[in-house]
Amino acid sequence: MSAALISPSSASAPRGRAMPDEASVARVVGELQKRFGNRAVTSQAVREQHAHTTTWIPVQAPDVVVFPQSTDEIAEIVRLCAAERMPVIPFGVGTSLEGHLNAPYGGVSVDTSQMKAIVAVHPEDLDVVVQPGVTRKELNEYLRDTGLFFPIDPGADATIGGMAATRASGTNAVRYGTMKDNVLALKVVNPKGEIVHTGSRARKSSAGNDLTRLYVGSEGTLGIITEITLRLSGIPEAISGGICSFPSLKAACDAVILTIQCGLPIARIELLDEVQIRGINAYSKLSLPETPLLLFEFHGTEAGVQEQAERFGEIATECGGTGFRFSTDADERSKLWQARHDVYWASLGLRPGAKGVATDVCVPISRLAECLAETKADIERSGMIAPIAGHVGDGNFHVMPLVMMDDPAEVETIEGFMHRLVERAMAMDGTCTGEHGVGSGKMKYLTAEHGAEAIETMRLLKRSLDPDDIMNPGKIVAV
Repeated sequence: MSAALISPSSASAPRGRAMPDEASVARVVGELQKRFGNRAVTSQAVREQHAHTTTWIPVQAPDVVVFPQSTDEIAEIVRLCAAERMPVIPFGVGTSLEGHLNAPYGGVSVDTSQMKAIVAVHPEDLDVVVQPGVTRKELNEYLRDTGLFFPIDPGADATIGGMAATRASGTNAVRYGTMKDNVLALKVVNPKGEIVHTGSRARKSSAGNDLTRLYVGSEGTLGIITEITLRLSGIPEAISGGICSFPSLKAACDAVILTIQCGLPIARIELLDEVQIRGINAYSKLSLPETPLLLFEFHGTEAGVQEQAERFGEIATECGGTGFRFSTDADERSKLWQARHDVYWASLGLRPGAKGVATDVCVPISRLAECLAETKADIERSGMIAPIAGHVGDGNFHVMPLVMMDDPAEVETIEGFMHRLVERAMAMDGTCTGEHGVGSGKMKYLTAEHGAEAIETMRLLKRSLDPDDIMNPGKIVAV
């Protein structure tokens, strides 16, 4: 199926699943309140908060929110729900962007925020075992004195469980990979309420199917992740970071492509367009030139990062870059990276009262300049304010149109733009999402991207493991 045949308004909701009847809901909620007391919450505000979405997908609240404290408690919740065919929706801290947390058929939201134990650290093996409610910042703070860190940085302070479930990546992916590369093993509660162990702490295995990779990125549709064994990295001896401005997005992309092709071991390299820079300057009180900018970082030895940064400066200058500067000063680097992580809030300031609708795509790095140039031209033709930021070292970029939701014509314009963005990426052998995930928002694009046979394989897998469709129904594939 060609991407051009997708309708931007194609229904992404699942077909055939019925809502639980009122009696089933009452029984499940009653049993949960009896077992968990005030950790089973039915207030409207809490239920809506647990289905909130940072896109324009409408909120669909669960019937109850439960706060378990252990794997056994999650297994008990799932067994109770399975008996009544009640949907179960895992919840971390709510940073998902494509409707992952919505409960289109009601059900039970399982909030893992009280599961924050760091179970074991093995410094000699460079790994750690954590519960799913631990956030990435909490983990790195805990690890700081060991000389190790967990490198996956999606920007938001997401939970480790949520990051595993959505196969998150972020600014460091160009050097350290994504969650799929850094999860060694999982403990998962399956749709029957059974506890599944997917692997060991060994760095490799050829024993059977790779269940760890099956669950990483499954978005809670196959089970609830309750424990994660993570690969760690050594804190670099030295870090060199800096910035360079460019006359155009193409010039900046050319510098990125040449850097990667030359084999420079860059740790992270981020692109911000001139609109995003304008927002950052106002929000973070900076005075950067309002032209496309690359923000980069090298990790290694003192001599190594110095040499690598200087070599990058030569490449950037060849591509038209100006104002190149770098530093090993931690405070200076932190200020710039904090500004990068605050782009969501900075973008909202560009159009007060508008809603930011963040989306992402990813293309082969050789097509990045072309895809960005066409996207920028599309934005300008559409008359939108839509800043661009990207983890361009791996071909991934984000666009955040700012839309007045009470203007139907404007909403329609932005829907059309976001549809064309996905078509454009897939036409360049890319993907509809590099790291935001599918949820319910991008289900309609999966057949065009993967083919009907692959989607049917995913559907058969879902039906086999979750025949009653209780695990986060209405996400990834319709059953």
